[in-house]
Amino acid sequence: MRELALFNLAIDNKLRGCDLVAIRFDDVAPNGYAIERTSVRQRKTGRPVRFELTEQTRQTIARLLADWLVGIGLDPHVYGTHSLRRTKATLIYRRTGNLRAVQLLLGHTKIESTVRYLGIDIDDALAISEQVEI
Repeated sequence: MRELALFNLAIDNKLRGCDLVAIRFDDVAPNGYAIERTSVRQRKTGRPVRFELTEQTRQTIARLLADWLVGIGLDPHVYGTHSLRRTKATLIYRRTGNLRAVQLLLGHTKIESTVRYLGIDIDDALAISEQVEI
């Protein structure tokens, strides 16, 4: 399935091999859904190349992601690439309470973005506070 997805992507994007294999899943399926168009920066020239993903390619990418999710025991109807990213970040935050560490790991420039991303509210802050005894 991976090879078929790469083959389909190679046909669609017309990139050099080094750029093709550097494509990340999030480049073609942000939020877990394969998109119709995307852009990749070429390593050799530094210029972005915008290209379409055909229906066949999008279906192959969706099947690949679903296979990965089923392989690790998750429901592919509930999870996607972005929800997996959010899941790991949320678990790190819940186990450590270290918002700054999560911000760095996600590459967010503003702590407010991380707070919104994780959906942190006053109840979360209170739960952390209640765990600390003086």
